[in-house]
Amino acid sequence: MSRRGRIITRFGAEMLVEDEHDHDLHRCTGRRRAAEAVCGDFVHWEPTAHGNGVVLKILPRRNLLTRPTPHGGEKRIAANIDLATVVIAHGMKTNWDMLDHYLVAVHNLPAEALILCNKADLAASDAPDFAATLEEYRHIGYRVLECSVTTGQGMDGVTQSFGQGTAILLGQSGVGKSSLVKYLLPDLDIRIGDLSAHSGEGQHTTSVATLYHLPTGGDLIDSPGVRDFRPGHLDRAALEHGFPEFAPYLGQCRFNDCTHRSEPGCAIREAVRHGDILERRYRSYLRLLEASTAL
Repeated sequence: MSRRGRIITRFGAEMLVEDEHDHDLHRCTGRRRAAEAVCGDFVHWEPTAHGNGVVLKILPRRNLLTRPTPHGGEKRIAANIDLATVVIAHGMKTNWDMLDHYLVAVHNLPAEALILCNKADLAASDAPDFAATLEEYRHIGYRVLECSVTTGQGMDGVTQSFGQGTAILLGQSGVGKSSLVKYLLPDLDIRIGDLSAHSGEGQHTTSVATLYHLPTGGDLIDSPGVRDFRPGHLDRAALEHGFPEFAPYLGQCRFNDCTHRSEPGCAIREAVRHGDILERRYRSYLRLLEASTAL
């Protein structure tokens, strides 16, 4: 008889399923299309005679975060996300384009977006324009939190933000996601050891998306750091949706199929010219449009 569970992590063709009723972990493989299950998926599964289990069906997803692969495919990262937290950090060079790419992906999940600026204790070493750029995101309407696991600054707000639903940590390598996870999960080593014991894969959880239950409530998916990120194929309307500051001007262009590149009578480019849309964000949109068209 099938049971309901949730994918906690997957490693190759196998995955760990947490049973909904007893919360035990079970090592499983996926049957047919269920083999595409990812961290965060709710599934139906059943035990097998040899001790492991089999995932029978992926239950309807609220959303699915993916990214393109170098060979034109698609890598599934995690599913059923309520809060997508993009982590940047004081005291290091920030890839603002990559932040924009993540935010566009989050808007199209859809999920709530949070920009979490870590290492606030290093703010004195920021580039001169860092604080101004961060303020630009606040002005657009994004929620921005600043924190430090070293001093504890802002960590109460972080814990509160993660207190319900499923949050995921995203961001480039070096922004301190591992330190954040250790702060939020004081018994992290015990949990990793438990996951590894069930999977037989050693410390695999450092390189794959893994879901943890936070002691203060809510679930947290820790995803591996990346050097770059780009959303998968999105049409023009989806890209426009990913830039919320475009919203007041959409539908006002002279041509209904305006791409906002060079068409006459473009309301978006006019807003850029008047300073109502940031030139940097507009250029970010154009680069994503060109990349999406090339896919």
